[in-house]
Amino acid sequence: MLVWDDRTSVEPLRRDGLMATHDQETADYFRNTKVHCVLCPRNPDNGQSIIQGFRVSAMFTHHQKTVIMDGEVPGGVGSQKRRIVSFVGGIDLCAGRYDTQNHSLFGTLNTTHHNDFHQPNFPGSSLQKGGPREPWHDIHCRVEGPVAWDVLYNFEQRWRKQVGMDNLLFNLEELDQFISSPTPIVPLVEHDTWNVQLFRSIDGGAAFGFPEEPNEAAAAGLVSGKDNVIDRSIHDAYIAAIRRAKKFVYIENQYFLGSSFGWKSGDIKADDIGALHLIPKELTLKIISMINAGERFVAYVVIPMWPEGIPESASVQAILDWQRRTMEMMYFEIARALQTKGIPDAHPTDYLTFFCLGNREMKKIDEYTPMDALNPNSDYSRAQLARRFMIYVHSKMMIVDDEYIIVGSANINQRSMDGARDSEIAMGGYQPYHLEGGTPAKGQIFGFRLALWYEHVGFGNIHTSFSHPESLGCVRLLNAIADKNWNLYSSDTLGHDLPGHLLRYPIEVNHGGHITTLPEMEFFPDTKARVLGNRSEYLPPILTT
Repeated sequence: MLVWDDRTSVEPLRRDGLMATHDQETADYFRNTKVHCVLCPRNPDNGQSIIQGFRVSAMFTHHQKTVIMDGEVPGGVGSQKRRIVSFVGGIDLCAGRYDTQNHSLFGTLNTTHHNDFHQPNFPGSSLQKGGPREPWHDIHCRVEGPVAWDVLYNFEQRWRKQVGMDNLLFNLEELDQFISSPTPIVPLVEHDTWNVQLFRSIDGGAAFGFPEEPNEAAAAGLVSGKDNVIDRSIHDAYIAAIRRAKKFVYIENQYFLGSSFGWKSGDIKADDIGALHLIPKELTLKIISMINAGERFVAYVVIPMWPEGIPESASVQAILDWQRRTMEMMYFEIARALQTKGIPDAHPTDYLTFFCLGNREMKKIDEYTPMDALNPNSDYSRAQLARRFMIYVHSKMMIVDDEYIIVGSANINQRSMDGARDSEIAMGGYQPYHLEGGTPAKGQIFGFRLALWYEHVGFGNIHTSFSHPESLGCVRLLNAIADKNWNLYSSDTLGHDLPGHLLRYPIEVNHGGHITTLPEMEFFPDTKARVLGNRSEYLPPILTT
């Protein structure tokens, strides 16, 4: 077991770490057992200087979330051999992550979440003080066949680089005694067959076996920099998928910021920010190219209301500021393309639209009763009285044309996409059968997207246009549903449970692409936190991008 070693989880600071990872407690729990639990710091590549190495180990994390195990062989009745099964995605193995599609705020505090209360957005929150808890929305996947072995090989590379102790690992000859060889699980003629590839953000400081010569690194698809060798194939996979897109892109991600070289603000320098990854810019260029071609294309993006933490804190406000600059860059360029093309009645949000998720629920008869009183002037108290809170979007997923999907641990920010910052892993997959015939794909990716949309909008809002996400009718319907839900969510009164969780992101976009807050909505409900964020004068951008 490899657990990220949070360097701040020491007694002089706080034992659970500034990020509350509880890594030291995890190591203590498994000490003197048959589980080899290793605390693994984010070490720099060997080529970096002492100063660069300190920055990497102090500021960045191991962010991969994988589990590899043996499983039964399909149809292998009587077989003594097993197979490798792996799990990849966004879910951390820690408290507060379990949830259902209902995303209850108060109703499960007597049952499911009685011993799993999670609410890090209010200082001093606890079950004894009552809800709202922070609901959790996340995506993880199970992979089988050859790609499951790739996940195992990633673990082996990381173990050999940062742990050593090769005697604890099985070699191939030993594995062959009880594990079947990595062959495809389903014959290629089957309709449900998947082609899957593994991607990473990682460098030679965290993975064993990276070539040192630039030509060898290039041949392996790696980037050879001045001081390190980098695998940033997650970023490359996103870019390649966006460029291949024909009708729509659907993204759920914990963060959405980047392409700072295109930000229009005059109070910063792109070189000082360094959020240079290309995903927002490439998405914008895709939309503009489709506008110029006279074809419909829509990008749907679901993000949290704010990054997890005290919403008015400097770090959260800084991230919201970078996010606003990213959105405004995209909307401004889309608006300019629409004006140049002269499309009547078109609005930038017909092509790019941002949502968040939230819940609001009436009090139930058998609901948990808090034992401790709250400060009536606190955000915590206001949210409890209003009976509302955001659903935290922790997913890291993109669907393209219902044909291709990426699921992993990587956020859409520089930390995750850089390759030399946080270590990440993701899978990209498609079903070949559903790409044939020239008709819209209706395979498992299509079904998964509809399941997500039905969860977000509520089953009472199901519409046939959801099968055609690129259509003007679909995007305007979803925007209208999200507008209605936001009005109910932010209202001073509550007459019934919120009918759906999909909310408009609380910004106003005009025809010119300029972003402002909604009327009388400078701050998120129940908080003193600015929706558009605030630039931090003292936090270095490398921490918040």
